[in-house]
Amino acid sequence: MKPTTQEWVNKAEGDFSVAQLLAVQEEPSYDHICFLSQQCVEKYLKACLQEADIFFPKTHLLPALMDLLLPTEPNWESLQPRLKSLSAYAVDYRYPGASATKDIADEALRDCISARIVIRQHLGLEDE
Repeated sequence: MKPTTQEWVNKAEGDFSVAQLLAVQEEPSYDHICFLSQQCVEKYLKACLQEADIFFPKTHLLPALMDLLLPTEPNWESLQPRLKSLSAYAVDYRYPGASATKDIADEALRDCISARIVIRQHLGLEDE
């Protein structure tokens, strides 16, 4: 694995770890669970793009990043609905006017976990 790819993976795992920790707190921050779930998948997608030498723009839009990967990973098309949902969490709950609920945060973390498993397998990483 390329060193920069590993850096993306490390950052993704940091986001994932914190999202999991928040999810089990007595009073979790649902907004942050959603944001960190999106960030984890974003960084994993960027790790895959980096590893494949595919240029990617600075974006938080997960479907756009996936579109860059689909020519090499067409089976990942099934992840697109989850990625679309997660993309909204990059911004939606970070500002006043909207707040995530427990159900939304649970769904975000589930979507993150599903995408993370597929991507880690692709990168040859064990699921922890």
